[in-house]
Amino acid sequence: MKAASSYLFVPGERAERFDKALASGADRVILDLEDAVLPEAKALARDTLHDWLERHGVDARVLVRVNGVQTPWHDDDLRLAALPGVAGVMLPKAERASDLAHIRAALRESQALYALIETVDAVVRLREIAAVGGLTRLAFGSFDFCSDAGMGDDRSALDPVRTQLVIESRHARLPAPVDGVTLDLGNESALEEDVRHARMFGMGAKLCIHPRQVDAVNRGFLPTESDCAWARRVLDAVAKSGAGAIAVDGKLVDRPIVERAKAIVAQFD
Repeated sequence: MKAASSYLFVPGERAERFDKALASGADRVILDLEDAVLPEAKALARDTLHDWLERHGVDARVLVRVNGVQTPWHDDDLRLAALPGVAGVMLPKAERASDLAHIRAALRESQALYALIETVDAVVRLREIAAVGGLTRLAFGSFDFCSDAGMGDDRSALDPVRTQLVIESRHARLPAPVDGVTLDLGNESALEEDVRHARMFGMGAKLCIHPRQVDAVNRGFLPTESDCAWARRVLDAVAKSGAGAIAVDGKLVDRPIVERAKAIVAQFD
């Protein structure tokens, strides 16, 4: 099954936006109790979310970003995950494997668990975090990371962290990680370039902050027409060759190449 490509944040106290977010085409919708909600509105947002979840029922697309483990709101947020309508939880400021393991134990087996990597400490401990049993995927909170690290948010400045996220995800046999948000809502070409850049570094999805970003993100993580044509040439050549060595487009085809071609074609079957 193809991993999700688009993850759309929605403020947790804005119930009028929840159904619109689900209709946007986003693979996952993250109902946010953390950064999108002011401290004085946390309880209201949780109550709003609780009421909507009870009405909406089970939906595999619905995730909840709870407040961090060290905050006074975390325990109450996590209790919300017991509702059938919560398909998974995203933990912000995920820095310790033990915190994720504790949350994993509190969730149903069917629920997803995402670790949002937003600090230098989290990156330093990335292998331990990625190894937590039952972790679904790593996501990159790029702007909070820049703030914590004292870095600029230039796209290329974060490439070493993207590479590390990709390597540790692969080492832990997790899906390719989720890249951070693009803040410029009015510049679709910048969003498309951010997606292309993320994909080039091995990221497999992207966080979104507005429904208008979803379509470009979904398209950007699909194989291109040339990718599909190449994959079909590879598989056709393999089918015709029997056990012999083959080359496609002048390049030797070995097992990893064949597996990549199969994965590309599988997204359209």
